[in-house]
Amino acid sequence: MKILLLGGSKFLGRAYAAEALSRGHQVTTFNRGVSGADLDGAEAVRGDRTRPEDLERLVDGRRWDAVVDTSGQQPYDVAQTARLLRDRAGHYSFVSSVHAFADWPAGPVDESSTTLDCPADAPPDQPFANALKAGCERAVLDRFGERSSLLNCGLLYGPYEPIGRLPWWLERIARGGRVLAPGDPDRPMQLIDARDFAAFGLDLIDRGLTGRFVTTAPIGATSYGEFLDACVRATGSDAELVWTDDATLLAADVQPWTELPLWTPDQPDWQGTWRADSSRAGAAGLRCRPVAETVADTWAWLRNGGSSKVSYTQGLTGIPIGIEAGKEQRILAG
Repeated sequence: MKILLLGGSKFLGRAYAAEALSRGHQVTTFNRGVSGADLDGAEAVRGDRTRPEDLERLVDGRRWDAVVDTSGQQPYDVAQTARLLRDRAGHYSFVSSVHAFADWPAGPVDESSTTLDCPADAPPDQPFANALKAGCERAVLDRFGERSSLLNCGLLYGPYEPIGRLPWWLERIARGGRVLAPGDPDRPMQLIDARDFAAFGLDLIDRGLTGRFVTTAPIGATSYGEFLDACVRATGSDAELVWTDDATLLAADVQPWTELPLWTPDQPDWQGTWRADSSRAGAAGLRCRPVAETVADTWAWLRNGGSSKVSYTQGLTGIPIGIEAGKEQRILAG
């Protein structure tokens, strides 16, 4: 097939490009060329989706069987892109997020869950908000309807991760010593390797499946203890994980999710974080590789220069990832 990737050079987009090329598809990537190099074998078209003239140049004389949108953040931009592609692509696959659901992370979600209130025709350049993903979804549905798929993404990790949640843990554990491990080691987690996400997204396109899919690992697929133990094994470190209860961490003003990446305390606002029901995706063929494999592959990538490509900040918010060493040691000292 002929596939257009909006993005295609960074993390999930790169995973899509690699998977599509390995399947023999003809791949066009559309990006600004600032986040990374496009993979050999793809037709790279440079441009900014916020500029109408760049979009017009992209679509001029081209048609695709499917478009995969991994870069849509603003409803206005997604609406303009979908409008131009409506008669030039057979299928529109939009990578959304569990953030689009009104009840997440406080409660469990599935495909029937209510999404946040944001119109498809929201003005351009809106300040960052989780609701924007819901508006992007509506923009796709308005123009592609039943020819679209919405993939509500869970927590992505793996090689080429730009934020640095898993990379931070790997690098901290590699330094060894007593490591502050947060909460309950048996607390369940749901993590999905970007490569598995991309393979599933392309499977849907290959099979002509549409609709909404919560796309993450099954509930209870792994635990925080298994996740950090895999980091210890991958790095070969002598690190000692010192499990510390939620109350102690909160009393020390440790910020959930960011200072100790992916830690969610047992509090009402976080109860649904790892309870996104992905059974529909599982029934449609989603398969997630073992956590240990992704952790090992990410460590190999980091040791091969990957650290230079990680921001160690929380997405568009700019919040730093990882706890300051002195603060960690003070908590460990009791």
